[in-house]
Amino acid sequence: MATIGESFLDLIEIFKGKDKSGDVADIINMLAQTNAMLEDALTRTANQGNSHLSTFIAGIPTPDWGQLYKGIANKKITRKQIQDATGFIEARSTVDSRLADIEPNLAAFRLQEAQGIIEGMAQEAGRAVLYEDEASNPDRITGLAPRFNDLSATQGNQIIDAGGVGSDNTSIWFIQWGMDAVHWIYPDGSNAGIQRIDHGEQRVLDGSSNAFYAFEETFRWHLGVVVRDFRKVVRIANIDVSDLAAGTVDIYSFMVKALYQWHGARNQAQGTQGIGDTGDGNFKMGRGAIYCTKEVLEALDIAAVNQGASDNFTRLRPMEIQGREVLTYRGFPIRQMDQIVLNEARVT
Repeated sequence: MATIGESFLDLIEIFKGKDKSGDVADIINMLAQTNAMLEDALTRTANQGNSHLSTFIAGIPTPDWGQLYKGIANKKITRKQIQDATGFIEARSTVDSRLADIEPNLAAFRLQEAQGIIEGMAQEAGRAVLYEDEASNPDRITGLAPRFNDLSATQGNQIIDAGGVGSDNTSIWFIQWGMDAVHWIYPDGSNAGIQRIDHGEQRVLDGSSNAFYAFEETFRWHLGVVVRDFRKVVRIANIDVSDLAAGTVDIYSFMVKALYQWHGARNQAQGTQGIGDTGDGNFKMGRGAIYCTKEVLEALDIAAVNQGASDNFTRLRPMEIQGREVLTYRGFPIRQMDQIVLNEARVT
C-alpha cells in the first residue's frame, strides 16, 4: 500500500535542481535529520506570486428523476476558494576571515559552522507547518493545527478525539501529500528549500564595536502550506501523553478510526460517502505518511510487539521504502516528528 517513491516532484528534487552551490546534499541531509516531513512533502510554485489560490468542490448536487413532457432543473457543484500565504525564515552566519589562513577547506568549515543555523531553520519550518497561525502573526503562514482545531467545524469530522483533558496532550497526524491533497508552496521567482546567499568578505564589528573582516552568508527559506482537500488530513487529537505511557489509552482504536476517515487510504473500498463524510477509496491515494512524537511512537511500538497488549497481533510492520527500513501502519510510514508538542491545548 505504501506510495512513497512514486513519481512526485518533492522538495528534495527541486532543491537539487535549483541550488548550484555544490553543497546541496549536505544541506539536505542536515534538514532531513531534523524535519521528518522533508521525507515526504511535495512542493510547487505559488500561483499568485507570494500566495496560492485553491479552488475545491464543497458540494455535489443530487439529480432529479425525469418525467415525460416536463423539464429538468439546472444543477451545479458548489465551489469554495481559499488563499494561502507564504512567509520566510532567515538567519546569518559570520566566520572570521582569518580562519582562511589556517583552514585548508574553508567552504566545508563555513558549512559546518552553519549547521546549527540550518538545523534551527528545519525545526522552525516543521513547527510552522504544524502550528503557525497567520491570524495571530500576519507575517507568517497558517499551518495545519489552526485548520483542524474545532470538532464542530466542517473539518471537524477529520479530527479524532482521543479523550485527553489534561495539560499534556499531543496529536498524531495522517497526511496525504499531493497537488490535490496537501503540499508546500514557495513564491514564484524564489528557490524551493533553503537559499544560501554568500556575501563574501565583509567588514563587521565585534561586541566592542571594533572592526574585523569576516565571511558572511545568509540562509533564507520561503515556504507555505496548502490543504487542497481537507479530507486528506486526519488529526488524532487530545492524546494524553501520561495516560498513553501508563498503557490506559487504546491508541490503536483511534488509529483505525483515523484510517477509515482518511480519504482514499483504503484503495480496496468502494464507498461513495459525501464531501463531508469521507473515508471512501474512490480517489487515488497520494503520498501518505503518519507523524507523531517519540513518546507516541514508543507507545505504538510497545503495543506492536505485544508488551502492552493481551492479544497476539503485530500492529506495526517494518518495510523498506526508498532503501530504508521504516515502521509502517497499514503500509504507511510512521515518522517521528519532534516539532509536535506534548502540551497542546485540548481540541473541542
